[in-house]
Amino acid sequence: MRVEVADAFPDADVLAIPVGPNGIAAGGDVHGAARIAAEEDVAAKAGRTAVLYAEEPSKRFVLVGLGPADELDADGVRTAAASVAGATERVGGTLAWVLDDSLPTEEQARAVVDGLILGTYDPGSWKTSADHEHPFERLVFVGGDASLAESASRAATIAVGANRARDLSNMGANILTPEKLAQRASEIAGEHEHLTAEALEPDEFTELGMGAFAGVAQGSHNPARMIVMRYEPPAAQGDVVLGLVGKAVTFDTGGISIKKALYMEDMKGDMSGGGAVVESMGVLAELGVPQRTLAVVGATENAVGGGAFRPGDILTAMNGKTIEITNTDAEGRLVLADALQYARTLGATHIVDFATLTGAMNSAMGDVYAGVMGNDDAWRDQIVAAGEASGDHAWPWPMHRRYRALIDSAFADMKNSSVRGQAGPIYAASFLQEFVGEGPWAHVDVAGTAFFTWGRPDYLTQKGGTGYGVRLIAELATNLSA
Repeated sequence: MRVEVADAFPDADVLAIPVGPNGIAAGGDVHGAARIAAEEDVAAKAGRTAVLYAEEPSKRFVLVGLGPADELDADGVRTAAASVAGATERVGGTLAWVLDDSLPTEEQARAVVDGLILGTYDPGSWKTSADHEHPFERLVFVGGDASLAESASRAATIAVGANRARDLSNMGANILTPEKLAQRASEIAGEHEHLTAEALEPDEFTELGMGAFAGVAQGSHNPARMIVMRYEPPAAQGDVVLGLVGKAVTFDTGGISIKKALYMEDMKGDMSGGGAVVESMGVLAELGVPQRTLAVVGATENAVGGGAFRPGDILTAMNGKTIEITNTDAEGRLVLADALQYARTLGATHIVDFATLTGAMNSAMGDVYAGVMGNDDAWRDQIVAAGEASGDHAWPWPMHRRYRALIDSAFADMKNSSVRGQAGPIYAASFLQEFVGEGPWAHVDVAGTAFFTWGRPDYLTQKGGTGYGVRLIAELATNLSA
């Protein structure tokens, strides 16, 4: 989608006129728009639309509500933009959007782009009738500085990257095996000069001592891969190496501690954190963000079979610590244990991991916020701020030293799960902390936000993958390089 800025109404197929708490956007009262907006109470709800037909200034123009004053934010604008696209999806061509005074123009423009691209995503790529074309080829903002086009185009690149991550999450596990995810990482690296990718095979990661990851992987006929991507931009400054770590369990049966059948098909999305990390590396390279970045993604299935690991097994992780297995469905933390240690070994100074890790996080925060925990409050808060600024909402969670006692084992250095049912997300983070080494680390539990069993009543209306993490990572890396 090409993004432009104009001073006056351009020749467009659709003209979108926001209606905020203060009324219709300046200059938008064409063909009695203000009267119609008032009669239909368009401003009362973000995304409420009224479509009008005329010859000038465009074939169709859409009045769209931004919601009441106490709810006005970037998410409301995203929802409004998605509603405009939904109301005019059969028109296509050029969309003109009138900027108003509801939000700062740059934030508003970025939100419009997000809503148009993320809000029109179609998860049905495998339908024979699938249409992969975006409804609008050109977006023109009416009003604002000319430099706005660059910022909005950047937002479009990030949103398209998030949609690519959604494609990965929505693929059947028969299509997206660990090997295929590694191939996707190599494909992305091949498109960018300063990005490389490699993948360790089972004999290689076993030789490195990754017994936790290998334990999860041993039950599957599809061999696991430990994916490593490196982004080395020539303009990078300073000593910070951003480490992105992702859980990519391409299908999670729960192992011998098998999951319930209901909604098990959604476990193809248990790789969503890792998928977001992989696609984010391509976004950073495409944008030319001057921040050295290292990605480590553990890709495997958690399968049931004669070779699968069992409750009662004791695994030895890459850092030498031993783990008693009490629940094979707490496998994601085992995957991350070795991936985190490996990222630190490879030189990451500041690490953040993304994982669909605990059902308890979904119960606690639902599908709106991811929970963020870590060993450094300042680093954790920087990640939360990047999430809030980008639209990937995040909320800080505590990490008190006393939680460490929950993972104590009578037989090994720690156990991977507990029957107490206390502090599930923090239990998992306390486990991960044993493997992060020295330096800032944060864990982002995206269990509720990365893959939807049901769509959400805003711009993310679609079932399945959301691409959560791509926008956050782009914002974080950009801020680090500033």
